Amino acid sequence: MKHFVYILFSETANKYYIGETNNLERRLEEHLSHFFENSFTKIAEDWELFLKIECKDIFEARKIERHIKKMKSKKYLENLKKYPEIIKKLKEK
Repeated sequence: MKHFVYILFSETANKYYIGETNNLERRLEEHLSHFFENSFTKIAEDWELFLKIECKDIFEARKIERHIKKMKSKKYLENLKKYPEIIKKLKEK
């Protein structure tokens, strides 16, 4: 089953959020409606999809999600979008 790593961005909070899911549309709606009461995304109302990475399965998605979070860098997130070859290399690891 396909999975996605997704990155959301809030202009008002000037923050990114990184997650993974097998149903991107549902997950975005959950973030926007504050479905999860203690979620980080509760800090803003204007989350938008910044980037999505389609993965072959949950294991690949979680590995990539962990890697991206470990980088702790807004510049890295922006470079992921700017240079798709970075994503290709992440999938090959």
